[in-house]
Amino acid sequence: MWLLIDLLLVGVFAVIGRLSHYGSLTFGGWWETAWPFLAGALLAWAVLTIRRRPGATIAAGVVVWLTTLIGGMLLRQLSGQGTAIPFVVVATLTLCALLLLPRVVVGLVARRRSSD
Repeated sequence: MWLLIDLLLVGVFAVIGRLSHYGSLTFGGWWETAWPFLAGALLAWAVLTIRRRPGATIAAGVVVWLTTLIGGMLLRQLSGQGTAIPFVVVATLTLCALLLLPRVVVGLVARRRSSD
């Protein structure tokens, strides 16, 4: 389930980026922005699967966030897309929020339920 959530949230990241920079959204434009980060997220999940780590933990979220970010930026660079410093900063913060906050909320809810 977390794999699908992560991929969906990375897709949302690309939608937000395309709309904020271009004011419109096409599938081709979205895909151009999304594919490097989707590939990074899939790489992160391959690592989590090999290491047998559950996807719901904050530690897994950090792996997904950083691998998505670094992998996405490397693939953008290799494919001739931009990796300007302001973009890297915004992508770092946005992906952190999108990929970690849901796990934090789920963890807090689970702790609260277990203490009741």
